Parts: sequence; C-alpha cells; structure tokens
Amino acid sequence: SDEDWLRRLADKRETGDAWLSQLARDDRQPAPPGPFQKSRLPPLAQAVGWLIVSHHRLPNGDHRGSASLARLPAPIQSQWCGARDADAKEKDACWQFPHGLPFASAHWRARTALCAQSMLERPGLLARGPALLHDSYVMHVSRLILMLADHHYSSLPADSRLGDPNFPLHANTDRDSGQLKQRLDEHLLGVALHSRKLAGTLPRLERQLPRLARHKGFTRRVEQPRFRWQDKAYDCAMACREQAMEHGFFGLNLASTGCGKTLANGRILYALADPQRGARFSIALGLRSLTLQTGQAYRERLGLGDDDLAILVGGSAARELFEKQQERLERSGSESAQELLAENSHVHFAGTLEDGPLREWLGRNSAGNRLLQAPILACTIDHLVPASESLRGGHQIAPLLRLMTSDLVLDEVDDFDIDDLPALSRLVHWAGLFGSRVLLSSATLPPALVQGLFEAYRSGREIFQRHRGAPGRATEICCAWFDEFSSQSSAHGAVTSFSEAHATFVAQRLAKLEQLPPRRQAQLCTVHAAGEARPALCRELAGQMNTWMADLHRCHHTEHQGRRISFGLLRLANIEPLIELAQAILAQGAPEGLHVHLCVYHSRHPLLVRSAIERQLDELLKRSDDDAAALFARPTLAKALQASTERDHLFVVLASPVAEVGRDHDYDWAIVEPSSMRSIIQLAGRIRRHRSGCSGEANLYLLSRNIRSLEGQNPAFQRPGFETPDFPLDSHDLHDLLDPALLARIDASPRIVEPFPLFPRSRLVDLEHRRLRALMLADDPPSSLLGVPLWWQTPASLSGALQTSQPFRAGAKERCYALLPDEDDEERLHFSRYEEGTWSNQDNLLRNLDLTYGPRIQTWGTVNYREELVAMAGREDLDLRQCAMRYGEMRLRENTQGWSYHPYLGFKKYN
Repeated sequence: SDEDWLRRLADKRETGDAWLSQLARDDRQPAPPGPFQKSRLPPLAQAVGWLIVSHHRLPNGDHRGSASLARLPAPIQSQWCGARDADAKEKDACWQFPHGLPFASAHWRARTALCAQSMLERPGLLARGPALLHDSYVMHVSRLILMLADHHYSSLPADSRLGDPNFPLHANTDRDSGQLKQRLDEHLLGVALHSRKLAGTLPRLERQLPRLARHKGFTRRVEQPRFRWQDKAYDCAMACREQAMEHGFFGLNLASTGCGKTLANGRILYALADPQRGARFSIALGLRSLTLQTGQAYRERLGLGDDDLAILVGGSAARELFEKQQERLERSGSESAQELLAENSHVHFAGTLEDGPLREWLGRNSAGNRLLQAPILACTIDHLVPASESLRGGHQIAPLLRLMTSDLVLDEVDDFDIDDLPALSRLVHWAGLFGSRVLLSSATLPPALVQGLFEAYRSGREIFQRHRGAPGRATEICCAWFDEFSSQSSAHGAVTSFSEAHATFVAQRLAKLEQLPPRRQAQLCTVHAAGEARPALCRELAGQMNTWMADLHRCHHTEHQGRRISFGLLRLANIEPLIELAQAILAQGAPEGLHVHLCVYHSRHPLLVRSAIERQLDELLKRSDDDAAALFARPTLAKALQASTERDHLFVVLASPVAEVGRDHDYDWAIVEPSSMRSIIQLAGRIRRHRSGCSGEANLYLLSRNIRSLEGQNPAFQRPGFETPDFPLDSHDLHDLLDPALLARIDASPRIVEPFPLFPRSRLVDLEHRRLRALMLADDPPSSLLGVPLWWQTPASLSGALQTSQPFRAGAKERCYALLPDEDDEERLHFSRYEEGTWSNQDNLLRNLDLTYGPRIQTWGTVNYREELVAMAGREDLDLRQCAMRYGEMRLRENTQGWSYHPYLGFKKYN
C-alpha cells in the first residue's frame, strides 16, 4: 500500500539495500508485469512513478485503439520511455549499482524521510491516491513544475551546500567544458527545493505578468456604420464579465469577411478582462501572412508598441520581408502608428514577477520570455500547440505557461486541415483545463466542429473548477455569439443545450444573410478531357479556360476611356498540374481581341520571389471602391496596359490553395478546380471581397470534375479534400455532388448548417459534415479512426499515443533549399540544400522548365530573382550569397527524381 512504502521511506534507518534486492528486471522471461500494473504499485506510487518517467519525455509506445488508451498507464514499459537497443552485457550493466543509490546520501535520506512523514500526516492525500493519476490538472501541473525546476536547476552551477560533500554519483555535465557538474543527491535536492517554490508561484503567475489596461482603442465607440456591430459585441462581452470570470468563457465570432472581426476579437476579450488589472490574450492563426497582418493591424490602429504586443511567426526572414514591405507602404503615404499613440494612450502593467526559479528561467530563456511576457500575442499556432503536443518536456514549458496565463483567440480555426483538428481540440481542452477563456473566430464554422470544441473546452473547465473554482458547483460556462447583426450570451453546462443555442443563432444569421443581394453566383463547367495523360489533359483544359475566361471577362469588367480590364483567379488544387497548365496557357496564347496577363502564384517560389509577387498582388487587388479612373492610374496596371493595343485586358492569377486565405485580395471572377465545399466557399470570399451589390451573372465557374478524377484516381477529392477510402463518394462529378440551388448564392450557409439526414456518398458538403462528426464527436467512426473525445474520455494524456498517431501538420517531410550565387562567379546560381548547418550543391537534381509564348499573352507579377537579390543585399548591406541563404530559401518535399524550375513558374517535381 502507499502507507507501507511511505513509512519505510520515513524511517531514516532504511538504507535502501533491501530495496535493491527487490528490483524486477524487465528483460527476463517471462517478463514481469509493468510497474504501472495495479498489482505492482499502489496508486500514489504510480502517480510519483509517472512523474519520474515522464518529466523528460512523455511515454510513447504501441497502442491499439481506444481500448488500449483506456488502460493507461498500465501498458507503459521501458520501450515507451526511450529504452535503446542493447546487448546482454550492456543490459546487465544497467542493473549494477557499484556506487549505490541516493539512499547512500545522508542529506537526501533526511529530506525524503521528512517528505514521506509529511505525506503520511495527510490522510486525505492517501485517500485520493486512486484518483490522482487520472486527474489531468494535478498530474500535468505537477509535471510542469517538475520539468521547470529540473530545467532551471540543471542550468545552475554546482552548489556544495546541498547534498553530501563527496557523493560519488553525478547527475549531469557542464555543457561548455564537458566536466561532471552537479552531484546526483545535490541535483535531486535542488530540483525538490525549486519545485516547492514553483508550486507556490504558479497559481499566482497570471496576476504577476504584464497586462494592458485603460486602453482607449479597445473602448472607443465606432463611428463607421458598418463596424458599429463591434460596440454591441463589446457591450455583450462586458455584461458577461463576472460570469466568465467564475465559470469560463467560450465565444464565437461569426461576422462576415470585411466587417472587422480581427479588432473585434481583441475588444471582446478586453471587455471580459478585469478593468483594474487589464487584459492578456493570445491570437493564434494558421498562416504566417495572416499573423503578420493581424499583428500589424493591432499595432497601427491601436498604437501598440513592442512591450504591449509580440508577433511571433515561424520564420524570421518572412517577418522581415513583411516589415520591409510595411515600411515602403508607410513611406508612400500610409498612416504612421506614431500618430495614434497619443489618442490611444493606455497603461501597461509591467508585472512584478516574484524572485525565484521562474523569474530566473525567463531571464535566461529569451524565446520563452517573448512568448510569455507580452500582454497581447499574435502568433502562428505552432508556437502554442506544443503545450499539449510536444512529447519532450522542455518544448512544452513556455507554451503551457502562456496558455495558463492568458485568454485565447483561435482565428479561422476551420481553415486547418481536418487531420490537424485533434491537436487543436487538445489545445482547447487544455485552455479550459488551465482556466483560459476561448474565442473562436470564423464565418464558416461547421456545427460538428463547434460542438466538438465546446465539449473539449467544457470537459477541461470542469476539471479546473474542481481545483481553482468552487468545488461542487455545477459548471455553467458563459457562452456568447457575435456577428454583424446581433450579439447574445447564455450559460451552458451541457453540449445539448449549447448546440441548441448555437443552431438558433445560426438560423437567425442565415435569415439576415438571405436578405442581402448575392455577391457570388456559380456555374458548373463540363470538362472534356477525361482519361488523358496529364500533359495532354492540361493542354485540353487550357483551351477551355480561354473560352471561360473570355465569358467571365465580358460579364465582369471595369471600363475606362474605351479599355476594359478584369481581375480573375484560376485556382488549382496542386502545384504540379498548376505549372503544367500555366505552360499550356502561355503556349496557346489568347483569342483575338483579348490580352491576357498571367501570374503564377504558389508556395514553391524562393521566399524573396513569393514576397515580391504578393507585394504586387496586394497593391493591385485591394479594391475597396469602384473608381475606374483611380484603378487604371495605378502604376503597375498602367505599365501593363501599354504593352499592347487590345481593348480587353485580363489580369489572371493562376494559384494554388494559398490564394484562398491569408491575403486581402478582391477579384472580379474566378474559375475553380474543386476540392471541397470548404475551399469553394473560402475562394468565393475573394470575389467582390470589399464591393457590395449583386453580381448579376455567374462570377464563379466550377470545373465539373477535378484533375485527380480526370486522371482516373480514386479517391479523387483528397490532398486537399475530405474523401478517403473510409469515406468514399459514389461520383466525382459536381453535377451529381452539388445541389443546383447552392449555385445561386455561394456563401457560408452549406458549412454552418448541417443537413438532416446526411448523404455523405452523394453530396460533397454532406461528406465534410460526416467526416467532422466522426472525428470531432466520435459519431459512428470507422474502426481506424481515433475520435477527438478520447483525449478527455480516457487517460490518453498520460502518454504521447494520440500526439504521435494524430500529429499536428504531419504532411510529407520537407527540406530547405535555395538558389545560391557561386562563390567565385555571382552570375551563376546553384540549387543548394541546407542540412545540419551546411549548404550542399544539388545541381544534379535540377532541370530547366521549357516555356513558350503564344500571341497576346504575357507574364504578370513576375520577379527576376537575381535582381531582387541584388537589391535586397544592397539595402541590407549583405554579401549576395549570405542574402540568398537568408531570403532565397524555399521548402520542398523529398523527391529522389529531382525538380524542374523556371524563374516565372517556380519549382515542380521532375517527371
């Protein structure tokens, strides 16, 4: 029993020799039961044992579905904990202890005896033993404290005051000298000492970190009529403040694109905060571009400085390029953030973090400090996801501390791939578990996703209430819904009542949306190219594209002084066929009377090139009004129009799914290769994005079949898409898969309302709802699918099983490449790969792509890589090769056959 081993530990006369004789070797046959079997260790000992084996890395081993997860931690063996292959001699050595155990240290024995006696004097603790191991809050807060104390104390120099002076065992070595550093008993006692300090600090931490208060930018009433809904949202949130503080908060901002959701989200969380103490919140997004734009919006419109707002994205080079672009815009006449500082005066509470291990750890850990200190954080979500996803303890500490001490906005959460939703759900569950408030922001949230994330939050908050709230009181979470028409709130302790309230709000929203004139209408285009090899298929498709582009241009253009222009988007699902289609369109040319300007936009350009393309698109496609003269006067456009005498000019962006989200672009029309209803709706949001009024005629053409289908692949609507072998479609033709009534108005309606009954084999949107229900709600999932609720319905968090089987952004392995100038001849560029700190020449893996031009067509938005590189190197005072290493990189997947490249088309797999 727990009482037995604690009494023995409390007895200072115990030397530990008898304990050594009772060790059970797990490399013997038959293998003894694992240490976490109920027959081996009592409950409290199991909890302590789990902290020992998990504090460096979560146990991670083989699991066979939900049944094995439910048995955790019983299945944990040495193989789960990083055991390496070893021969018999090496294994024998592991069981020899020539210098004994910490029992040989008088100081360590005295301290452990005191701890054991203290635990024996707490009968309530022993009684709770069976429940402790399955209490996520207790175990993971304890693990965090142990990890932080271990990391902190290991970084300190040896302390002769702790432990026995000549203790023969050591815990670690000095990183610089490689010499033995801390004695083992000293290390154990030091970690214990700092763990005790941290256990007192952690509950007070969120009160000691910097906050933002009395900020007029968040409280000021809105003057523009179309943004006044934000004031109602702010008032609604302020009315919820007391209940949200006591019971938690789960909110949804469903406002349409262009209504100012970005700043409204901040105002909502600011209204929820204690006005005397101020606000702390994190805005997490999926894309670097959106994160940078969001951070810039808060900086410019609210006058927030670096102490108030931190912007963290995955790559520093991407951020630098974005900031340089902003500097150019400001020099060209954009408003300066400095002008807003006086108007937006506010108080920054710097915080008074008490002396101790956490303050010292933050002082040495600059990355952790950046993540934790700023009152407002705009970051790509990969900065926070390690809180629940990282198996290695050190990577969890800073994200977990941020999650515990600030509220959370998940922006455009439904833009993530469906395979990433389990990880996001685990993050939301932990936000509830550690007391944060959560706001989801998107106009296209499906009911199953909303319901699943609410249940994730509710189940976490329920545990938090037992420890940090009012024990025994029912959990009634404060929930709120916001859009441009209304704001409302209600309390819910069960998913059933929450789902009913959500359905009611969505129904009211749809009734309002249906009163507005449709901005996007769709038309199906039958593709006549089935069964052909892809190059021939793309040539056939290029011919049909010319016809469709001409039709759309005739209906949707802007005219000025006898010339007509339109901006169109051709969206393809994958980069390889996109580049082949670009080659075919350029070779074919444009029909008589038309001139086509083609821009090829995707992620496989060097970073510097992609940034320059996006800069040009941003400048030309921001169209908040219909002033034809101003549009035609834009320098980029005027220069392009001088290239030919044709009356009609089509500026066409041929893009991968990167064009669907992340850029504030406004097109006149689009042609889409379908992947899912979600992507169709997302892309439709780029058409007449900031221009109201009825479209009149179809401005969105949908190919009746996608390229995978035309090539005979099955499943066809995948990568990207929702079709899998477990969730197949009976047809791959949109004539069969789309309800004709949907085409008259393309908006969020099919996503935010779930039909009943569902027909997932014959309706594209029903397939998406069915897959989300199976994953998020574990509603009749196939045997191969691990449903999201397993995270809180089983002890899964005691291992890394779900994080390993449902990894965040798994994808294919990518490597870093760049086009680097030759060290002796800077005119020559070499295809190079970065690996383990060095660049290696990979010219043998690169071939040139052919490109020919037909009549009346030219490239647009194109960038000369070397010219951009020379200009950047001059501005930054960098060597050309150094500049290329920093700003010329791109991420490419493993491909043994190599790559093909053209400066205007980018990289594609060689075949």
